[in-house]
Amino acid sequence: MYHRNDPQKSPFGRFLFVLGFAMFIFYMVLGLGLIFWNDIPLSLDKTYRYTFGGFLILYSFLRLAKLIQTGRY
Repeated sequence: MYHRNDPQKSPFGRFLFVLGFAMFIFYMVLGLGLIFWNDIPLSLDKTYRYTFGGFLILYSFLRLAKLIQTGRY
């Protein structure tokens, strides 16, 4: 069995990790929804929908990278 030498994370640290991961999933799903959902109830041009969806997907990966980099995993 593998034992880590790091101290166990506090409940608040785990909560922040779960919240950060949930926000990653939220932004990813929102971006994909903007790109692939054709009957979306927003009056945006197709080009703006694709651009905004791409920015949301990029932002979700930036949040995930920051979450991993800060060491809260």
